[in-house]
Amino acid sequence: MNTPNPENKLIEGEDFYYTPEGYKCFTEKYHLKRGYCCKSGCRHCPYGFDKKANTIKKK
Repeated sequence: MNTPNPENKLIEGEDFYYTPEGYKCFTEKYHLKRGYCCKSGCRHCPYGFDKKANTIKKK
């Protein structure tokens, strides 16, 4: 049986927020907690991914 792990629950305002359009937007803190870049061009990407150039900028 696959039971939900309470430690993996997302916290609104910390891991994500809702945009005025109603979309869920993940924060930089969430991306760092996840541990990798999904290469989707996220608004708060801490890994420096540039969707137009399809590259990750080294910081």
